[in-house]
Amino acid sequence: MSANVMHVAKTGLNAQQARIQVISNNLANVNTTGFKRDRANFETLLYQTLRPAGAQTSEATAQTAPTTLGTGVRLVSTEKIHTQGSLTTTDNALDMAIDGKGFFQILMPDGRIGYTRNGTFSQNAEGTLTTSSGYVVQPEIQIPAEASSISVSRDGIVSVTLPGEVEAQEVGQLTLAQFTNPRGLEPVGETMLVESAASGAPIVGAPLEDGMGDLIQGALETSNVNVVQELVEMIEAQRAYEINSRSISASDEMMSYLANKL
Repeated sequence: MSANVMHVAKTGLNAQQARIQVISNNLANVNTTGFKRDRANFETLLYQTLRPAGAQTSEATAQTAPTTLGTGVRLVSTEKIHTQGSLTTTDNALDMAIDGKGFFQILMPDGRIGYTRNGTFSQNAEGTLTTSSGYVVQPEIQIPAEASSISVSRDGIVSVTLPGEVEAQEVGQLTLAQFTNPRGLEPVGETMLVESAASGAPIVGAPLEDGMGDLIQGALETSNVNVVQELVEMIEAQRAYEINSRSISASDEMMSYLANKL
């Protein structure tokens, strides 16, 4: 029985250690543009049924509740919480934030499409709109080198003003992607998420259409991490870790007592 207690407590230690790692990652990315906080989800392990509900307690009566012992806890998943982060103004023409649902689409070096809320964009040597790491934004938009100003409308139309011209010239249309289950997207680093079997296929459309959010030029979406909330959860996880550790110590002391007294 004492060995079972130690095993249960050990699963509790592992669970709280995983929770602390998730919280630490959230706090580390508190200033990461477009970052969405993670949450650890846990579930119980199998129960040992010593006596089932309905077992006879006398000739005319039956047990109304089962006698079961839990065997611990395990981490079942971590999921992104896709709540809107605050928008901060940068006045940079190539900075863009999404107000509402949707993700920017980025062509990654391995050929996959990455989805992100980080709208810190720039241009490469050819004038193509890219991320800070040089990954090309999809659909690809070419901005003329001689453009004197760049304008992005709330519905994603990119226009530039050329020297000697009064009328702005449209050079492309930014689209957004949405998913039936955005929590099923798989994070791969660089604030990128990729499609998975759980997320479903991307639903691509222009901003302000079919429930998509709108684009805000000259602004960025900050992380949705709440530092105070994360610190409270960290203290809670630390205390739970200590209690599980004490359970192991108590079980060990009980074993020592039996060994010395019997």
